[in-house]
Amino acid sequence: MAPRKIIIDTDPGQDDAVAILLALASPEDIDVLGVTAVAGNVPLPLTEKNARIVCELAGKPDTKVYAGCDAPLTRKLVTAEHVHGKTGLDGPTLPDPVMPLQDRHAVDFIIDTLRREAPNTVTLCPLGPLTNVATALQQAPDIAERLQEIVLMGGAYFEVGNITPAAEFNIYVDPDAAKIVFGCGAPITVMPLDVTHKALVTQPRNDAFRAIGTPVGQAVAEMTDFFERFDKQKYGSAGAPLHDPCVTAYLIDPDLFGGRHINVEIETGSDLTLGMTVADWWGVTDRPANATFMRDINADGFFALLTDRLARL
Repeated sequence: MAPRKIIIDTDPGQDDAVAILLALASPEDIDVLGVTAVAGNVPLPLTEKNARIVCELAGKPDTKVYAGCDAPLTRKLVTAEHVHGKTGLDGPTLPDPVMPLQDRHAVDFIIDTLRREAPNTVTLCPLGPLTNVATALQQAPDIAERLQEIVLMGGAYFEVGNITPAAEFNIYVDPDAAKIVFGCGAPITVMPLDVTHKALVTQPRNDAFRAIGTPVGQAVAEMTDFFERFDKQKYGSAGAPLHDPCVTAYLIDPDLFGGRHINVEIETGSDLTLGMTVADWWGVTDRPANATFMRDINADGFFALLTDRLARL
């Protein structure tokens, strides 16, 4: 089977970095057509820089990286330096990138790629706020029916929220964009906190990253060393959840995950629950299903895949 063509839309972020590394380490499964940066965990000048840093760390400096939207559609940007540090990639010491930033806007790249490639052959993989993807859908509604799938990290149902009591960060930052994406009609698969909070980097799992003995293995171990302090303190968990690599792992081995095809709506009108993913898990409404919402993960299989693939870089 030919590798799956994807565009990674991202706001790196340590866990975004690991998701990108996993994709670039898996050319037999994934063909990364480009990486598009969006403002989210940190502002856009850092997310586009971080995306290039990660591509160079992977030894893939020919990867095309594009800068996109620097603010949500209608709201003020909320960032997460309190989780990811001032650079977004705090932990390891990594050199500034040498590879160039492409001179096209990320939204133009997304639209042009989907119109150029054969219908239903490109998957969008958003790992951050959905501003770039929603803007592309607004400017070119025809691309929705050309998408193979959107596989995104965002939202929550059983775990509720991590930036507010009701909302997960990626959806909360730009709920208006999320509403557009979830309503676009393309096939959508969601990796919510309900899954990612089961993908915990315990000490043995982080030791396995470090034991790879390469710059990539060391950097990933140092990223999760830094990243986990926040979640351990907040949740009392055994380690940091690796949110975004769940998206990449799903593309490689979907059998690692389990969920339901349900209706998911985005709350945009309430100050109290702004950005909530209202997931009809129990089928109590007659709203049509629009997303496959994951809940379960084979965590040991996930980390075995991740460690094996990172060792290639």
